[in-house]
Parts: sequence; C-alpha cells; structure tokens
Amino acid sequence: MEPVTLTTERLRLRPFTPADTDAVYAACQDPDIQRWTVVPSPYERQHAEDFLGRIVPDGWRTGYDLDFAVLPRAGGPLVGAIGVRGHSGVWEIGFWTAKEHRGNGYATEAVVALARWTFTTTGCTRLVWRAEVGNTGSRAVAEKAGFTVEGVQRAGLLNKGTLRDAWIGSLLPSDLGLPSTVPYLPARPNPA
Repeated sequence: MEPVTLTTERLRLRPFTPADTDAVYAACQDPDIQRWTVVPSPYERQHAEDFLGRIVPDGWRTGYDLDFAVLPRAGGPLVGAIGVRGHSGVWEIGFWTAKEHRGNGYATEAVVALARWTFTTTGCTRLVWRAEVGNTGSRAVAEKAGFTVEGVQRAGLLNKGTLRDAWIGSLLPSDLGLPSTVPYLPARPNPA
C-alpha cells in the first residue's frame, strides 16, 4: 500500500520516518505508555530505531500494519502515534498520546480520522479497539470516537509476556455515517 497523509482540523497523520526516532524514543519513556501499551519496557533507543526503520516500512509494504505519526497540522512536535492492522474486513486500531499532549482531544480526533480512512480505503467492515482493563484513558478515547464497548475478553492481550484481560469495542462504518461494503443483519433481541 502506498503511504498516505491524513489531515483533520488540527492534526496531520503521516507515516512515521526514521527522522521521528528521537521523538518516539522520548515519548516512550513515559511510564504510562510503557505500562498500558505493548511497547518494550524499558524502552531503548534501538526499539525506536527498529520500529521506524523496519516495522513501519514493512507494514506499509504489506498493507496490513499501517502506523502514523500524529502531529499538529500547523507544525510542531509529535503528539502521538496511531495505527491500524488487519485484513479480511476486520481491522484493529491502537494509539498512544505523548504525556504533554493528553487531555486536548487529539487522540479522539486522530481515531475518528483514521477510522474513516480505514473504512473507505481498506475494505474494513468492523474496526476493533482493545485495551487492558483499567486503561481508562484509552477507553474514554474509544467511547468518544464512537466505539461500542462490548465487554471483557479474558486473557485478551499479551503484554510483556503476560496475558491480561482486555476491554473490547467495535466501530462499524454506519457508526460514522458511512456505507458498509456488505450488509449487516443485527441479532434480534430475545423476547422476554
């Protein structure tokens, strides 16, 4: 897949490049990013170099793991990271926000923009969000972006060698006012 840049009212989402190494390394020193995401802990410079020099380009080349740097549209430092991965209709979204940029609505804005693009470009019919139970910041972003939290997956996330229970939610194209590429027939409620 050819790398793309997406824009919102305040943000620019573009594929990461090796020039982002210092910013990614600095952001990932945050204990909350290391605690709640699957980035290595401790996070060393070689992790950022590998992510930006190998993982990101490989993901774009295959078209199944698409990571974006989130930056202010008018210019400025890295705000966060966001990505989607998947194929065959179901994709998963993940994100983090640099500590100094939390609370500004940037993550929600980026999630909605990337969800719209994913639905209209990749053939995605269902976008999934997962976060370890207790990651209330991630859950708040997902809910503000329109995800329906569906419940808890036991042992739903492998993080740093340990299976952890995960909240799971979904977003459908119709949740954003977009058409789906296939019809959806929801289950009927059981009569009481």
